[in-house]
Amino acid sequence: MTTLRYQERFKTLQGVFDEFTNRTLFELQSRGIFDEVVSPFKVGKESNVFLGVKGKEKVIIKIYRVQNCDFKRMYGYIGQDPRYEFLKKHRRDIIFAWTQREYKNLLRAEEAHVLAPKALGWKAHILVETMIGGQQPALTLKDGYPKNPEKFFTLVVEEMRKLYQARLIHGDLSAFNILNWREQPYLIDFSQATLIKAPNSQELLERDIKNIRQFFAKLQVEADFSTIFKKVTGKEQV
Repeated sequence: MTTLRYQERFKTLQGVFDEFTNRTLFELQSRGIFDEVVSPFKVGKESNVFLGVKGKEKVIIKIYRVQNCDFKRMYGYIGQDPRYEFLKKHRRDIIFAWTQREYKNLLRAEEAHVLAPKALGWKAHILVETMIGGQQPALTLKDGYPKNPEKFFTLVVEEMRKLYQARLIHGDLSAFNILNWREQPYLIDFSQATLIKAPNSQELLERDIKNIRQFFAKLQVEADFSTIFKKVTGKEQV
């Protein structure tokens, strides 16, 4: 039974937990998805991220801000995903579908053995996933440069290839969305990931490759765009 003290702590953590969010968190907790919200971690463009626990493991709890998410931008992406082609242009429906899509994308990535967080559960605007790291979340690539940039670059391209084999494009890949955990690249933030048959998938893939090339060029790793494209897709660039 959740105590009043615990519920009060829900409501006071940065003041983000309105009544609807409280109910949703409580339901996810009741289903055993997580045990407790521990502390705020970071504020993203459209979500607030908290650290939580499930048993002895730490988890990430991502809460999309229903009232001030850029749902029009979200719709521009999700509306091209064949899985959501019948989605109506309503704010709450779009945000809930956006959260569900991230959950589905993580499941697909896990099936393909992509290095990424494991999806634990979702409901409405809240997603719970495993935390990559030890006592604290692993650093993003922009804050935790690899010891061997060339090797790390090769590993990133391999993860992109595995994702493509699962018929998925990340769509927002950059040094902000790759973690460096024990010199292995873990891909995170799959909300923009889409199926390769989506009309905008080629554009998103090319942007991912461009972002990765630009970052690693700063670390003296040079790679030809067409070569990366072929390694990821197994095809020549059109």
